[in-house]
Amino acid sequence: MSFFKKLKESISSKTESVTRQFRDGLEKTRKGFVEKVADLMIRRKKIDEEFYEELEEILIGADVGVNTVMDLIDDLRAEVKKQRIEDASELQPILSQKLMELLRGDDDNSIRMNPDGITVILFVGVNGVGKTTTIGKLAHRFKQEGKKVLLAAGDTFRAGAIEQLEVWGQRAGVEVIKQHAGSDPAAVMFDAVQAAKQRQADVLICDTAGRLQNKTNLMEELNKIFRVIQREIPGAPHEVLMVLDATTGQNALNQAKLFGEKSGVTGLVLTKLDGTAKGGIVVAIRQELNLPVKFVGLGEKMEDLQPFDSQQFVHALFAGLIREEEQNSEGDVQ
Repeated sequence: MSFFKKLKESISSKTESVTRQFRDGLEKTRKGFVEKVADLMIRRKKIDEEFYEELEEILIGADVGVNTVMDLIDDLRAEVKKQRIEDASELQPILSQKLMELLRGDDDNSIRMNPDGITVILFVGVNGVGKTTTIGKLAHRFKQEGKKVLLAAGDTFRAGAIEQLEVWGQRAGVEVIKQHAGSDPAAVMFDAVQAAKQRQADVLICDTAGRLQNKTNLMEELNKIFRVIQREIPGAPHEVLMVLDATTGQNALNQAKLFGEKSGVTGLVLTKLDGTAKGGIVVAIRQELNLPVKFVGLGEKMEDLQPFDSQQFVHALFAGLIREEEQNSEGDVQ
């Protein structure tokens, strides 16, 4: 059975609406990356040095990351030799399979829930990456699962941040614990934990300030928040999720490296994938950071925050080629 056929079968048990969200959300990357690869394979046919160089350029252009691209090209060269492949089009399923292996990793990308009480999820990341929006969408997701959710407005420094979180709280139908702008974020967290205990909440999602970590006061602030939460709920926070904007490509990767080292990040959320042709950044992030991608943002709607799924991701990228293969095999049968 071909790789594409196996891939289609492996996601056939998954919800059609989720498959569609991945497909729609990755349309720009599909056009900017996979269609260029397909075009290269039709144009060149012959696998020579020029072919590899052009493929390398396309992959780097999609922000797959230089180191990863070099390794990937080496792997493809080895496969071409081993399988004695002469026609470039035969490389398409091999390339997609390699990408899926790179994306998969060994990590469990589900959210770690507290089996004995309140699950605390702390969000970190620089301003403008879609942190508050992501918190609102995640709150909605938990609410749909029947969980009681509270939000903590810990970003007390950025103008309008508390109000923005309140808007998302209203949309998701969850309460926001807050103080006035400029107040001590650790004090907000203390209030939020007490409220979560009193209201017997299942999940407490905490927003934090997003100014970069080279301002030491922000890191001190985060450490203070950690201490307050841990004192009140041993073992918390259960997740520290860093939000990255996929449209910033390599810059997102650099942010994660800088921030992740200092703030105990346990997983990543990649937003705005629908707004970029450089979705290859997911591959680079998976390869260069030892952190699981927990969620991806595939659009504006509440439901467009989806748990990351390497099979859905690769299927969405290669959807056109999978359809093509199906049509060809139907033609052969007739």
